[in-house]
Amino acid sequence: MKQLGTHLVADAWQSPGDLLNDPERIRRAILDAIEAGGATLIDLCVHQFSPHGVTATATLAESHIAIHTWPEHGYFAADLFFCGAGDPHKAMKVLQTALEAKQVKLTEFTRGFEPGMGILGSASEEQYAPRLIETTAARA
Repeated sequence: MKQLGTHLVADAWQSPGDLLNDPERIRRAILDAIEAGGATLIDLCVHQFSPHGVTATATLAESHIAIHTWPEHGYFAADLFFCGAGDPHKAMKVLQTALEAKQVKLTEFTRGFEPGMGILGSASEEQYAPRLIETTAARA
């Protein structure tokens, strides 16, 4: 299969609530993640909810990064889709470190199409099956 991109879906737990409720901290973490992943920012939108929670989306020349936080649960969800030479794994590592997540589950999806089928062709579900690539936990 010709791969057009790598799509990471992350669940992260045990982050300090104050970090997850700080829109400027989230903005900085995404900007640093974009740089670490070798991507190019087109636009960044950060919204703080009341009484708590932040959602941020970054449109990239290589696709996108989105993050949604639940400070009251110490949890955030992130979605990183990179096409081309960028590295979403490096970007996610920066988000995990910046938001001090002690446990992270990553699922990777390969995005693309079969050679000779064209982009509109169909392929089996097995070829596009998600793959759990990493679960990290805090070390004692």
